Amino acid sequence: MPIKPAPEAAAHSRPALKPLRHTALVRSTHWITALAFLGLLVSGIEIVISHPRFYWGENGNVLTPVLFKLPIPSSRALVPTGYGYVLPDQNGWSRYLHFQSAWLAVLTGLVYVAAGFTSGHFRKDLLPRAEDVSWRALAGSIGGHLRFVRPDPAEAWSYNLLQRLSYLTVIFALGPLVVWTGLAMSPAFTSAFPASVNLLGGRQSARTVHFFAAASLLLFFLVHVGMVWFAGFRSRMRAMITGRIDGPAEDA
Repeated sequence: MPIKPAPEAAAHSRPALKPLRHTALVRSTHWITALAFLGLLVSGIEIVISHPRFYWGENGNVLTPVLFKLPIPSSRALVPTGYGYVLPDQNGWSRYLHFQSAWLAVLTGLVYVAAGFTSGHFRKDLLPRAEDVSWRALAGSIGGHLRFVRPDPAEAWSYNLLQRLSYLTVIFALGPLVVWTGLAMSPAFTSAFPASVNLLGGRQSARTVHFFAAASLLLFFLVHVGMVWFAGFRSRMRAMITGRIDGPAEDA
């Protein structure tokens, strides 16, 4: 008859669980933000198609000198684009989806930022280390990415310098800028806080800056997804879904 191991021995024989790579709050806010971003992207494209012309100042219409225009057809017949046809008008549902997705992203972002400060997540995980803050370190990180050097498995437990700087830029620069310029296009908001749009030079200026900020976020999204795929899609996705990842945890 087999002898059962003592409870103490059985406990010691179990493999110790590795620490979580990402907390539940980081994982949940990540996926909610990703969902909101996709909603903003789809609806934002439809909104731009309705008037693919950009201006600077307070007012802008088809009779106003254009700052630049996108070489695409419009979904409105009165907008001159050089094409002999117009696309189906999707401006109604796209604006509703854009506003709903924007508020979802803002509320989720506020929760993430508040938790990031209180838990020390920004200081421990995203703030660049003193020994890494140098032009040589930054150039080495950029060079490694340009040469498509596959990261070491241990790097799955920490962010490199370029990741830290890009994440901080998105969280504390591009994110607030796209929210500010979005609100600056709202008549209700600007009537209550006129200085918010005056600092940008007008509603049309806010729309133009909003477009470039959103394009920068789209570029970050594409590079982010590409680097996740290159570094190890399955392991990175597992870490962002379950919180755990294979490999050494010395850098955690």
